[in-house]
Amino acid sequence: MHHDVNLAAAMAICPLVAILRGVRPDEVVAIADVLVDEGFAMIEVPLNSPDPLTSIAAIARRYAAPVLVGAGTVLTVEQVEQVGATGARLIVSPNTDVGVIRATAAAELVSLPGYFTITEAFAALAAGASGLKLFPTEAATPTVLKAHRAVLPNDIPVLAVGGITPDTMTAWRQAGAQGFGLGSALYAPRATPDEVRATARRYVMALGKD
Repeated sequence: MHHDVNLAAAMAICPLVAILRGVRPDEVVAIADVLVDEGFAMIEVPLNSPDPLTSIAAIARRYAAPVLVGAGTVLTVEQVEQVGATGARLIVSPNTDVGVIRATAAAELVSLPGYFTITEAFAALAAGASGLKLFPTEAATPTVLKAHRAVLPNDIPVLAVGGITPDTMTAWRQAGAQGFGLGSALYAPRATPDEVRATARRYVMALGKD
């Protein structure tokens, strides 16, 4: 278990991860520019998007630390290596795969695996996860997260991911979520930069309310 300074720095700026599932290389820079302009410091392109490594490389080159750019839906050690080769530093998975987490930590990349049970959470931490992603939150409640937080190390951030809206963030934060991953509610394929900007602003404003 280790405190990840790269993740902590990005979370301190804005504890929201933009999940750009389905984004194309020809539009990713315009979308990412809007997000960074609105205050986001973490952006992931899921590997089941079109030509994802091209998109990830383009935005990894564009933004310096403390902005964290990376990949989502990372399922194999080979994918960790491919993403690392682009210069991106964030590795997000939907699942707790100890091999993927170990490879991410060994490469000194930020490891943010998905977990759903407390057993998965501790397995992820033992393998070197930087933070944890409770996923999918549609199948959990803030009360469940509160029980997890009672036993998880205080310095490990937990992000709630799945169906999070600006209105539901407060309840999750009160239960102990340090941050959130925002998927189709923030970006859906073919959304314009202006649409993404308006939605991003609603999430950032909602964060400031509690």
